Amino acid sequence: MQEKIKLRTRRVILILIWIILLVLSLSFLSVLNSYLASYPQIQKISTYTWAGYIITKQSDLQYEVIAINASWIVPDVNASAGDGYSSVWIGIGGQLDKTLIQVGTEQDVVSGQATYYVWYELLPSFSVRLNDIAVFPGDTMIASIILLNSDSNSWSLKINDETTGQDFSKNVVYNSTRSSSEWIVERPTIINQTSVLADFGSVTFTGCHINVSQIEGPIKNFEFTKTQMVNSKYAQLTSVSDLAGDGSSFTVSYLAGK
Repeated sequence: MQEKIKLRTRRVILILIWIILLVLSLSFLSVLNSYLASYPQIQKISTYTWAGYIITKQSDLQYEVIAINASWIVPDVNASAGDGYSSVWIGIGGQLDKTLIQVGTEQDVVSGQATYYVWYELLPSFSVRLNDIAVFPGDTMIASIILLNSDSNSWSLKINDETTGQDFSKNVVYNSTRSSSEWIVERPTIINQTSVLADFGSVTFTGCHINVSQIEGPIKNFEFTKTQMVNSKYAQLTSVSDLAGDGSSFTVSYLAGK
């Protein structure tokens, strides 16, 4: 009789353990599904020149990036760390094709002297430096690229220095595939050579939104890729944070000693 009671007790305990494990599993799946719902698809890649976030065209043939925007604070490069280059920009194109329209800021150290300026670029043309706008470390920049007319391929490029009140606005004609969007810190190519990355400290992108085929939203609302910058030995040159809670902000940091 006692053996039967013990057997029943064990069965009850096992059933209770099974129920607890089932509840915990369902709870975990609920959290995971909630996370995946907030971040539809996260991929991670490494490149020699880019660090940040990319949204690339998937299978939807109607996918067209028609606007992108973001803000950032111009970083203070460390001149004592040696000569180097760093570009902070937003862009459309450049992932599945050779078209890329960009606007951003440059933070370089050349011959021990730190330099800062605003630029835009329409590949394959060279970047255009905007000498009429003086930018300094700590300035808050607001940038946007917007398709004005799909038939004529006309675009609006804007970048404003909110700190000083200076701004740049230009309408251009450019035949982009509109197939991807980027928020990037780059070590640019100089005379066909990948440059040394300047010690830029860190850059935080905020308000990163795009308009895709009339659907507007932050990075987290789309399938995105986080990209880390590495050197030829695949050691990381940068650290890219996860998206903040709003899904439209992240930080790229320089990794010293690389």
